[in-house]
Amino acid sequence: MIPVGSPPSHRPGSASGSAVPSGRGLLSSGSVMIGRTHRSTGPWHRLSHAAIVAGAMVAFLCPTAAPAAEWAKKMFTVTSHNFGTVARGSKTEYRFVFKNIYEEDVHVVGVRTSCGCTSPVVTQRDLKTHETSEVVATFNTRTFLGQHGATLTVTFDKPYYAEVQLRVAGNIRGDVSFDPPFVDLGNVDLGSGAERKVRVTRVGGSPWEIKDVRSANPSFEVMLSKPARSSSQTAYDLTLRLKPDAPAGYVKGQLLLVTDDPRATQIPMDVEGRVIAAVTVSPQLLALGSVQPGATVTKNVVVRATREFSITGIACDDGCLSCEPRTTPAKVHILPITFAAGELQGRIERKLQITTDLGEGVVPAVTVQAEVEQTAAQPADAPGTKQSAAASAAATPAAAPAVAESAVATP
Repeated sequence: MIPVGSPPSHRPGSASGSAVPSGRGLLSSGSVMIGRTHRSTGPWHRLSHAAIVAGAMVAFLCPTAAPAAEWAKKMFTVTSHNFGTVARGSKTEYRFVFKNIYEEDVHVVGVRTSCGCTSPVVTQRDLKTHETSEVVATFNTRTFLGQHGATLTVTFDKPYYAEVQLRVAGNIRGDVSFDPPFVDLGNVDLGSGAERKVRVTRVGGSPWEIKDVRSANPSFEVMLSKPARSSSQTAYDLTLRLKPDAPAGYVKGQLLLVTDDPRATQIPMDVEGRVIAAVTVSPQLLALGSVQPGATVTKNVVVRATREFSITGIACDDGCLSCEPRTTPAKVHILPITFAAGELQGRIERKLQITTDLGEGVVPAVTVQAEVEQTAAQPADAPGTKQSAAASAAATPAAAPAVAESAVATP
């Protein structure tokens, strides 16, 4: 199995592919010793000698299975994350994104954790070509305190068995808390903006100050009250304002509280919400997967609005996408979008603009992706084309576990 449109160097298990991990094996280098003085000529010696020879042959013919599992790791862009120092009870999570870059369908059996401090969930277990999913790692800040870390093991069984390990770590402070645990903007109408408040409390008699609040999101504005101090704690009221010009779509970001505490100068606070346009489309990325030359594929998109409207048509650059208009007004329209491959080949990406009676530019554009199979006249490794797992196996050492099921066709 190889990535779609990848050169031969990306074939799992090949000499030019992924390197063997540097992790220590069961036997370190030079750990096998043969005695110099004791030489037995009995049957046990002959059996031991045969076992050593057989083991050497297996080691020679069957290289380590580690590179064969690299095909799964290549789907992840990030495999580790440090939460840093977070407040007790705060909502803290990280999303490990992975994408099926292969021709075959991918299936996730599940994900397990080495520590109860982190709870993992897979958002989508079955992925076709170019589809994406996420492993959401939630740090359990309500039940754990102090420094903690976990290894999340993601198990795949299709197209071949593999495991990928993801690592997270962080420090949960017991003296700082947020109420509510994060800034929940909820659903916000486009152009209206929103405002939310969070109480930040630090328990302890020593002086503590929030010196600044930072964010990379230009749509956020923050106001901080004067501290309310007592002999046992310090509290602030933090107000987050979402600007009216915030774009439509999901809002996912963080505020960084900059404090004068040298043990933790920055404490993150999660912000979540969604800015809803007059009309929304789901999904905005329509992945059609693998398509045969000259074939057609149809998938649905859902168009919603806060009031009834009609679909007047769609616009595409070269006419490979089509859809019938929906003239009956409704708040929700389910549109079957048809892609006609025609003479197109390779990886195809088109922008689809849906028009309504609400005006121009109201509906967000939809990105449509497809992978059209190569024709027989093309070279096997032509750019933008796919190669099957069986073809990959023919060019991969037969002992690589990732292509073992297809290796029977290899001489």
